[in-house]
Amino acid sequence: MKKLVTATFLLTFMVLVLFSACSTENESNTSNKVPASPGSGDIAKPSGDLPVVYMTGSIDSASLAAIYKALGREVKGKVAVKISTGEPGGHHFLDPALIKDLVQSVNGTIVENNTAYGGRRANTAMHKQVAIDHGFTAIAKVDILDEDDSISLPFAKGKNIQEDFVGSHFANYDSCLVLSHFKGHAMGGFGGAVKNISIGFASSMGKAWIHSAGKSKTNPWGGPQDAFLESMAEAAGAVMDSYGDKIVYISVMNHLSVDCDCSNNPAPPEMDDIGILASLDPVALDKACVDQVYASDTKRSASLRERIESRNGLHTLDHAEALGLGSQKYELVRIDG
Repeated sequence: MKKLVTATFLLTFMVLVLFSACSTENESNTSNKVPASPGSGDIAKPSGDLPVVYMTGSIDSASLAAIYKALGREVKGKVAVKISTGEPGGHHFLDPALIKDLVQSVNGTIVENNTAYGGRRANTAMHKQVAIDHGFTAIAKVDILDEDDSISLPFAKGKNIQEDFVGSHFANYDSCLVLSHFKGHAMGGFGGAVKNISIGFASSMGKAWIHSAGKSKTNPWGGPQDAFLESMAEAAGAVMDSYGDKIVYISVMNHLSVDCDCSNNPAPPEMDDIGILASLDPVALDKACVDQVYASDTKRSASLRERIESRNGLHTLDHAEALGLGSQKYELVRIDG
């Protein structure tokens, strides 16, 4: 009888130890979790295996500075700050008051290129006036990169284009802070970091070259849709190759219209503002922004989701990933707790 009691006690003790060990192991696997990308469950803090996308739900100057710091890479030397100055009539472009402190902290010059579709930014004189009217010259110097023609950036891996045409002043800068306003786009489905460094950095001639998938330097219209999307990825690759590790990407998810800042009459946003996201990988950043749209209220995000899907927008990221420009898998890390 005594042996039976002893055996029962030992068995109970072993079960308790095993249960405690399992509980401890489960706690260690979840204690350092952060919110994940929509639909992928929780993920651990940065491990180095995947590109990191940082996020904050706050949209203000302090949060913009904090997310830039979180990237751990400083832009130095003569810094180009790539934004969209916004077509007059539209009003969803980044607020100069929001970006002022960050732009000035890196001693950056705001850079843009002329359009290929007419409008009030089709030549340098008009474009400079838009920059004044929209408040950008009040916070920093503004340089229209293709004021003095274009230069070619090679991209040998391109399926549609093997060179990208950017404004000649591009060569004057050592590093780049890419400040993008994430939103919809009439042709690309959405506009984020990849669009900002492809179409955005392209000269007027380069824009026609990308839109036509390498068929024309003067006519941006009528090119095959998927070839255009692929050409955007390829043009982005040319810019990335040129800057190397001297470029960072930040996207602001507010005023989420289905239309781009290049529209002079954009649709009003139907969605709530989401926050600011940033990464050293533009493909991961754009995918994270798209994922945030899809994780939002289904009814309110319906128009933007339809815009992305009807233009096959994610094909740009698929092609960019296939070219080795980045990853659509990422770790999302909140910096706001």
